Amino acid sequence: MKLVKYIVLLGLVSCSSTTKKDTLLFSFPKRVKEVSGIKTTANSNLIWTIQDSGNPNEIYGIDQKGSVSKTISVSNAENIDWEDITSDNEGNLYIGDFGNNNNERKDLAIYKISSKNLEQSEVESEYKIMFSYPEQTDFPPKKKELFYDCEGFFEMNNHFYLFTKNRSKGFDGTTFVYKIPNTPGNHQAVLLGKFKTCSEYNTCVITSAAISQDLKKVVILSHDAIWLFENFTDDNFLNGKATALQLDNFSQKEAICFKDNNTLYIADEKTKKIGGNLYEYTISSLKPKP
Repeated sequence: MKLVKYIVLLGLVSCSSTTKKDTLLFSFPKRVKEVSGIKTTANSNLIWTIQDSGNPNEIYGIDQKGSVSKTISVSNAENIDWEDITSDNEGNLYIGDFGNNNNERKDLAIYKISSKNLEQSEVESEYKIMFSYPEQTDFPPKKKELFYDCEGFFEMNNHFYLFTKNRSKGFDGTTFVYKIPNTPGNHQAVLLGKFKTCSEYNTCVITSAAISQDLKKVVILSHDAIWLFENFTDDNFLNGKATALQLDNFSQKEAICFKDNNTLYIADEKTKKIGGNLYEYTISSLKPKP
């Protein structure tokens, strides 16, 4: 999604170089300039990525040099607003078509792409998970209640966990955490809780989420920080230890995933010649957010 004001100024100030905190791995090719989700899987050396609304219904497998090694067209899934991609422990991919800028959609969906079909150039989604937020009764709600956009999720133990993107007037950093079963059909999302990041929209709005391979760390992403959840039990992520960690540049960061249990990949969308890159961060190198 397009960033609101300040990105050019802040980006020019803080994105001119990287520091020891991150490693700029590569720039994405021009055909993948609006990355909205990234994911690694145990059964592939590629980084799987998607783009959001206005782009083809395609999944891209990016190699370690930043080239598009694989393009997969999903024939039975329209890209209304694909906002994140995740996987299960068997390497199946899931596309979150739940971008909802105006909080008007009634067709929110998640598509499963079987791992056995990732060598093909055209696939059909194995099944579709449709869902709604029971707390939303108006489409759209009042401007102070625009809580029902989403750009980040992950799969754990046959369930999806979604962290919503707050677009409300009077933004206060609140993200809702929802749970949805990983089964085909139409589901009502279950609200697990709420978490407040901070009150400045440009630096506190949530754009992606991920869980580590050992299921012991959860991260949510903003344009210049992550929030790390640890020491939780089962899926009580919000009852664990939450730490805000500062990233070393401000850009339109849209995607995060774990390379391993202690290392992150983060991707930003190219805006005004800023971004369009994949970065690598070691969690232990990040300092607390001021």
